[in-house]
Amino acid sequence: MVSISEVSKSFGGRTLFAEASLVVNRRDRIGLVGPNGAGKSTLFSMVLREQEPDKGEVITERNVTLGYLPQESAPVGNETVLELATAISPEIVRLQKLFKADEHDHHEDLHAKFDELGGFQLESRAKKILAGLSFRQSDHDRPAKELSGGWVMRAHLARLLVQEPDLLMLDEPTNHLDLDSLLWFQNYLKEYPGAILVISHDREFLNALVDSIVEIRFQKLIRYRGNFEDYVTQRAANEENLLAAYKNQQREIARMMRFVDRFRAKNTKATQAQSKLKQIERMEKIEAPLNDAKEIDFTFPQPQRGGLKAIALQNIHHAYGANVVYRGMEFEAERGQRIVLVGPNGAGKSTLLKLLADVLPVQSGERKLGHNVKCGYYSQYRVEMLNPDRTVFEEALDTPQRVTEQFVRTVLGCFLFHGDDIFKRVRVLSGGEKSRLALVKLLLDPPNLLLMDEPTTHLDMPSIDALIDALDQFEGTFIFISHDVYFIRALANRVIHVNAGKLTIYPGDYQYYLDKTAPTTLPRSKTPEQAAPKSKSQKRLEAEQRQALSRKRREHELIVSGLEKRIHELEQRQSELTAELEKPESYEKAGLVMQLNRELTQVTDDLQRLTAEWEVAASKLAEIQA
Repeated sequence: MVSISEVSKSFGGRTLFAEASLVVNRRDRIGLVGPNGAGKSTLFSMVLREQEPDKGEVITERNVTLGYLPQESAPVGNETVLELATAISPEIVRLQKLFKADEHDHHEDLHAKFDELGGFQLESRAKKILAGLSFRQSDHDRPAKELSGGWVMRAHLARLLVQEPDLLMLDEPTNHLDLDSLLWFQNYLKEYPGAILVISHDREFLNALVDSIVEIRFQKLIRYRGNFEDYVTQRAANEENLLAAYKNQQREIARMMRFVDRFRAKNTKATQAQSKLKQIERMEKIEAPLNDAKEIDFTFPQPQRGGLKAIALQNIHHAYGANVVYRGMEFEAERGQRIVLVGPNGAGKSTLLKLLADVLPVQSGERKLGHNVKCGYYSQYRVEMLNPDRTVFEEALDTPQRVTEQFVRTVLGCFLFHGDDIFKRVRVLSGGEKSRLALVKLLLDPPNLLLMDEPTTHLDMPSIDALIDALDQFEGTFIFISHDVYFIRALANRVIHVNAGKLTIYPGDYQYYLDKTAPTTLPRSKTPEQAAPKSKSQKRLEAEQRQALSRKRREHELIVSGLEKRIHELEQRQSELTAELEKPESYEKAGLVMQLNRELTQVTDDLQRLTAEWEVAASKLAEIQA
């Protein structure tokens, strides 16, 4: 469907891609990963024909439709939310404008044309998708330009899902979704009829959705079969093999160089020494694998210890005009608790967090802070505390905690401020950069009651890991809202479900919450018919079922034994290839090492795939035997 062939692309002397290739087929589910600046968005731009490669070509099959959701901003005019969600073609948009201009006297031919293009069916479909993305019915006729940026992006996402392009290209689509709409979106995409190419830092989302990961690394597009967890496992195995091959080659080069250094000055051996040098030059050099993971090995500052009771809300009433959010609500948090607030959009999670932070004053009831408790609130939109005239480094360094300049530089680096970025003035930073800087300031001088609203937005995977590491060290009370399930699983030890003004407490981690809220099926009691004596026809039917089960068992036994045989063969070949790579003479034949490594990578991939198939087949066989 889309073929990226031997593509090279550079910017300002920096090479992003060098002879990189990738094929996207129909129904593919591909997650595109790589560090910030690796070229993910540039790859999207080349597929969309917004940029051309320096070399190579990007070919899209005739009549293939592409749909693209950018990461942060998308255009919006005077259309309503529903009109934006159904604006899947210029002709539909033109007819919508004509309806508006002539809204008291719609001509029959306009209606007929709109109906011919499927416009009325589109509206029905769009309404269902908008509901899944947490829009209310009352939002449908609202002008889209009245919405916040995040809600505009949701409306554009709805438009793409209504349009259903052959290739759906999504750049961080989960950034603007709450947890409930994210889970709906994730399930919707599982049944999507086209192909999906998605950039995402949300590991749980990638695990649930994709069937392959494409990593941008060494200026190439490296494809791994399976979801994100499979990619991590396969990549680690490849790194191990590559490192072993690299070390073997370096040992062989060192051995040959010792010969050259020893004999190059001797007339009788000079020719042999020269031959060894040429042999080294002809070698296809293996690049040393680089460890891209940035692990934090330092301790964050800790707040002063507060009282056991961190905060309490008592008999809280809160309303926005006629819309009552809370009536008599009670809330309490203790020192050391890590509480995640979950629930549908509009249920009052952000309102609760703002009441706790005193960003929203209590209208009725009482907010009580515990002894010696200092409260800090982080929101991706709350950056007004930053000084626009300072540099990033100066702003981060302005903390009452005793920290070194090197420590501050390291923390800034973990949150995507690299090199000269730290000398940018705050006033020129993007919204995401300001949010990250506010996060750094909060971590460098943390309060003992930390309140956070979607802290992982605008962070890449290493930065999310850095944030998790910092918060895992945090000794105070932590209350947060997040749509990142990986982040929630890593930190939450208590879940509070917020819905219709009521708080339901689950005194355990996120899995405990899922287990407690999972729908249960009650066992069915025996009916009189089931308890009655069996007739001849029933016995005959049961005999036929037993025979069918026996055939099914034999079929699965053959499948399992066949897989076991193939796995055994691959394991033997893996051992043989590893042994070949450990032989010094393998490095004397041009291209042999790379050939062996390629085969070893393929064998490792096949082993991963067949082992997974064996686990499924063996599990089915066990079920049949039981």
